[in-house]
Amino acid sequence: MERTKPESFLDRTLVRVHRAWRNIVSTTPALGDGGTFAPDLPDHQLPALDARLHDCLYGAGGDYAARARTAELGRTYLRLSATGRSKFLTVLAESLQPDPETVAQEIEHWRRADDSTDRLSVEASLRDALTAPRVRLLKQFNALPEGVKFLVDMREDLLACKNETAHLAALDDDLKDLLVSWFDLGFLQFQQITWESPAALLEKLIAYEAVHEIRSWRDLRNRLESDRRCFALFHPSMSAEPLAFVEVALTKGLAGRVQDLLDIGAPTADPDQTDTAIFYSISNTQKGLRGVSFGEHLIKKVVESLSLQLPQIQHFATLSPVPGFRRWVDEQIEAEALALSDQDSMALERLRSADWTEDPAPDAPMQDLVHRLAAAYFSQRRGDGQPIDAVARFHLRNGARLERLNWPGDSSDSGVKQAYGLMVNYRYDLKHLEANHEAYVQYGTVAAARTIRDLMKRVQKDGQQ
Repeated sequence: MERTKPESFLDRTLVRVHRAWRNIVSTTPALGDGGTFAPDLPDHQLPALDARLHDCLYGAGGDYAARARTAELGRTYLRLSATGRSKFLTVLAESLQPDPETVAQEIEHWRRADDSTDRLSVEASLRDALTAPRVRLLKQFNALPEGVKFLVDMREDLLACKNETAHLAALDDDLKDLLVSWFDLGFLQFQQITWESPAALLEKLIAYEAVHEIRSWRDLRNRLESDRRCFALFHPSMSAEPLAFVEVALTKGLAGRVQDLLDIGAPTADPDQTDTAIFYSISNTQKGLRGVSFGEHLIKKVVESLSLQLPQIQHFATLSPVPGFRRWVDEQIEAEALALSDQDSMALERLRSADWTEDPAPDAPMQDLVHRLAAAYFSQRRGDGQPIDAVARFHLRNGARLERLNWPGDSSDSGVKQAYGLMVNYRYDLKHLEANHEAYVQYGTVAAARTIRDLMKRVQKDGQQ
């Protein structure tokens, strides 16, 4: 089966939005000639766009007319090219910002306030003055069908250009703040996805899977068998779009090789005879919600749900990629920073040639080398004291423990490309989650199994890194 692209879902969303918003506009009394904007939004049309933006906020008529003008503005944005959208966002960011004179006046009023009652009143006025008018315009989309999804997709466009100007960065801050408040964890809905779920939703799992590609409907069904679970988070305003989902395998003991979990020919295990839940894929689906965290909440909800469904499950762990490992190893090789024996050099040469993937049985010298390199890699820190690996930062902050190094863990092309086939297990031990989290946040302490800690000490002593 050809992999379905996320763009197809965006296209369908756009069709629904255009149709719904066109109906809003067509049933509203004439609001004046809005004009037609070219897809690339040439410079001579920017003043007209600026006028349209102000009209959405300050035009005559009540809420119904404002809603129609906002819908028409949104339809204008959707018809623009990438170049046109970048210009649209720039005008929005620069035109509807706080008025410096009003802010200065309110600051002066605040300075002169001589009692607590006056100060509270003035502080409220100052907050209003500091809030950019564009925020009120963005909020108007919340009242439109698919309006929240529209803003999420708009932020995805904004992330691609926000570093171009300070005004665009400020607009991103405004939009992110709105999305953070709208996507508060208290609003999210937790749902298990099964083979009986709507086909449109199953199709989206195929499209949005970001870790291990779903290659066919048979592959998807295998991931939803009785010894598998899939859970997702949804928002009421985007009920047809999963925000994040996690795929779980029910196993006997820790799993160390992802190909075993993804093998559609493998026999289905009896869930009642398993004792471990392996989170082998966690995917965020909405790029526009970058910086809005769902993963920690999702994992905790999954643990709660599985503990009720299958009380014999005693262990919760991941089988996780190590996305920066190969790049780090290659950099160390380039810098001649690795202390390697002759046997290590031979093992490294074979590792880099990738001929081992044809028969990915454990090779003792290669496995020992990879594990030592991995221990050195996980010992590295960024400038802020946190591990250099992004996946490690996520799980360690959640209170997980680096439990086991697995090589070969992923012999696929992507697994070799990003980590020379290395995968790791992070264990979620419910008794120690809070303590691990606090130690990591306060002191940068990496919770790790004794075997990994010993290996880290060994490579540090031997000057491996």
